[in-house]
Amino acid sequence: MTSPKPTIEQVNEEAYLLRFGNHINEQTADQILWTTRQLKRLHDIQDLIPSYTTILLTLKTQAEQPHKLIDEIENILNESTEQAAIPLDQRKTVVIPVYYGNEVGPDLQEVAKHCQMTPEEVIQRHSATLYRAYTIGFTPGFSFLGSTPDELHIPRKRTPRHQAPKGSVAIAENQTAVYPSVTPGGWQIIGRTPMELVDWNSEHLGLIATGDSVRFEAISREAFLAQGGKLDGF
Repeated sequence: MTSPKPTIEQVNEEAYLLRFGNHINEQTADQILWTTRQLKRLHDIQDLIPSYTTILLTLKTQAEQPHKLIDEIENILNESTEQAAIPLDQRKTVVIPVYYGNEVGPDLQEVAKHCQMTPEEVIQRHSATLYRAYTIGFTPGFSFLGSTPDELHIPRKRTPRHQAPKGSVAIAENQTAVYPSVTPGGWQIIGRTPMELVDWNSEHLGLIATGDSVRFEAISREAFLAQGGKLDGF
């Protein structure tokens, strides 16, 4: 299937916004992932920030022949409309261990009631899905993952928490995420991971990048504690 032709908008002398329509879906995500990979090969691009339906790019201040560079970017955008889906074996898959339980997932019972399931059914459906990282934002390393099964769709909390503990695994609407650090948050928390999702000494900072696949793996309380998990925070 041919994707809609993206557009390019100049933000300022060194920044441009590439738009890939208005719909968040796998086809658009594949197009953005392919385009991002091609743009990384261009020497005079300073930074790339892919999102749900856009890529924000900045040029190096010493970029040579910027008009020629914009022509190269437009050629890549034209080619992107013909790209097929990115095979799963060409995406990195991150497996995140999760201890699901009331002591670290205070909203698990509420989610189960809202979705007319047992807590065990919520856990099974959440951990059985292969998610995609659509964008990174909110805080460093916070990956917006989609899409949750339809039966797990639930609104955000009416009143956000002042503090969501580090490692909290949560869902809201049709997305799921992990809080990589202690922050306020309004998502429904159903578990916690002992895994570190941010490496402050790494060039890329976050373990998960836009376009990656993510799977959650249910682990026991004992395994969670053995891997360095903490039960405090609420």
